[in-house]
Amino acid sequence: MRKIMITSAVSLDGYMEGPGRDISWHRVDAELHRHLNELLAPLSAFIDGRVTHQLMAGYWPTAGADPAASREVADFAEIWLSKKKYVFSRTLEEDRWNTEVVREFDPEWVRGLKATSGAGMALGGASLMAQFMRHDLIDEYRLYLNPVVVGGGTPLFPPGLTMDLRLIETRPFGQGVVELTYRPGPNRS
Repeated sequence: MRKIMITSAVSLDGYMEGPGRDISWHRVDAELHRHLNELLAPLSAFIDGRVTHQLMAGYWPTAGADPAASREVADFAEIWLSKKKYVFSRTLEEDRWNTEVVREFDPEWVRGLKATSGAGMALGGASLMAQFMRHDLIDEYRLYLNPVVVGGGTPLFPPGLTMDLRLIETRPFGQGVVELTYRPGPNRS
């Protein structure tokens, strides 16, 4: 059974994006970037919504070729290009970078994907993550708590959702970022 995990920066007040989709407050230094590369390299696929995929596709295909790119950036560019990508979108027409467009969110399709053999998958995109959360499809939450308060924006957890999570591990990084790893608890709803 393949596992689905999220890796998301989050502010102290619970937002993954600030007002106007601002993510300039995400603190990713070389140490954290190396950690994320090590975490994501063994995975088999990225599952994203259209907006997240287009942001990634607008940068990562050429990022590693930039002579000014850090080793961490070049390594992630290679990781991103090498993985299967499932993109949930009704409008996107994509056939590059090993991308499969999924037109409709269907929890049974996702359960079928998870039931296939292979390595885990990373999930991204606020709206898509909310749908996966509501259908109990996420196996691990890797939250990168940033020491900032942004006062509004896109919340990590959708309104009205309740669930129990078990803390598995904590790890501090530079710039005050702390990784909090959670798995779903016994009383999910």
